[in-house]
Amino acid sequence: MTSRRLLKAAEAIREVVSMAILTELRDPRIANVTVTHVEMSPDMRAAKVHVSVMGSDSAQQLCLHGLASAAGYLQSQLGKRIDARYTPRLSFELDMGIKRSIEISRILREVLPPAAEMPADEEPAAEEDPGDEVLETDTEKENVE
Repeated sequence: MTSRRLLKAAEAIREVVSMAILTELRDPRIANVTVTHVEMSPDMRAAKVHVSVMGSDSAQQLCLHGLASAAGYLQSQLGKRIDARYTPRLSFELDMGIKRSIEISRILREVLPPAAEMPADEEPAAEEDPGDEVLETDTEKENVE
């Protein structure tokens, strides 16, 4: 179970690292990067930074190498901005969640008919649920028995 302290530290690290990547890094390999989330080790000495990189697989790998090269600088920026006993060692990992969701959305658009082709007055038929029947009152039950 993740403690609240770890979650707060992870969120602070995510903010500092993402702003440093956006504003301070001048490495041409690092482009189109989004820091999605950070995982902290229980002792708070290591942080795994999950990043999403838009582009081809080679561009993603190139960006990861650039981030690994800049890890020392990002750690120093983290040490300056966050008051903690230890500055966590940063490692970067590719987060494929956003890319997978875009791919799933593309596949669904190919498979499902567009909403414009379905007439507005024609709605998908809902199956009747046996639980929707009107319940009999006590007097009707007595008449049946």
